[in-house]
Amino acid sequence: MGLIRTAVVGVGHFGQHHAEKLSRVDGATLVAVADIDGGRAAEVAARFGVEPALDHRALLGRVDAVSIATPPSTHGAIARCFLEHGVHVLVEKPITDDLAEAEALVRLAAKHDRVLQVGHLERFSSVGRAIRQLASRPIYIDASRIGPYRPSRSAGINAVLDLMIHDLDLILQIVNSPIETVDAVGAPIFSDVEDIANSRIGFANGCVANLTVSRVSLRAERKMKIFEENSYASVDFLNKKIKIMRRRRGPRQDIALESNEVPFDPVDSLQEEIASFVRSVRTGSRPEVTGEDGCRALAAALRVVGSLQANWRRVHDHDRDQVALRASAE
Repeated sequence: MGLIRTAVVGVGHFGQHHAEKLSRVDGATLVAVADIDGGRAAEVAARFGVEPALDHRALLGRVDAVSIATPPSTHGAIARCFLEHGVHVLVEKPITDDLAEAEALVRLAAKHDRVLQVGHLERFSSVGRAIRQLASRPIYIDASRIGPYRPSRSAGINAVLDLMIHDLDLILQIVNSPIETVDAVGAPIFSDVEDIANSRIGFANGCVANLTVSRVSLRAERKMKIFEENSYASVDFLNKKIKIMRRRRGPRQDIALESNEVPFDPVDSLQEEIASFVRSVRTGSRPEVTGEDGCRALAAALRVVGSLQANWRRVHDHDRDQVALRASAE
């Protein structure tokens, strides 16, 4: 097989990095980039010596595989267009913002025997890989993913689909049990959608996960604590550290704690993701993050969104009732 002809659709802040990785991945060649902002498309295309396009449909017949890094509300239509024309697809997370649409993409990829990979980046980080190897039977998980406000991140997507879905995807993998209960709160702070959210999720096997996300914080933090019987792991994604505490029994059955850090070599997560996608396209192998994986993470995220929005409606209803009571009293 010759080089896989690739393109990136959506070359904004993050999509430009997809273009950079595809321009130098083994087994593929970047031939074009597309963006509805013509100036942006031309600038990124010139940087990598490829062709620019305003409309993703102009790439049909010219590429074998695409990476889609547009807003989530557009993922479904763009991915469907390429899959229907026999093009392999890597789509950024979330797979779409609608579960029925996401499931339709999975069926379409199977029908046309095309690779559909979802860009859950933490799966490819050295820390994310280590977590999946270390965790065996979590009892309680506490995850926090917070950072400063950036207007470019909040355009039409809430903090659950933007941030929490990273941790949801990892937690679904290591817990490996159906979700039974979801209770969430959240609120829009600086944008029109939820900028901050907290969710408590109960799984059928008894594990409970508490997840907090915010994009209106003064500091950046991405941490997870995984508690199991006789041990817990403290994970720092930003600083790429994992510390494990274990209970052990001494020679006289004394109980003591031992602590150690997990060594690993940092990797370029996005380069690993892109390389994995190209490898699946070339070999026909199952992608590391499948469309089905993307649907599971999306379904969990949408349950969280549904719960926090129901809670937000209760807040508004209560305020409205209080106003009505005061008015009637007057």
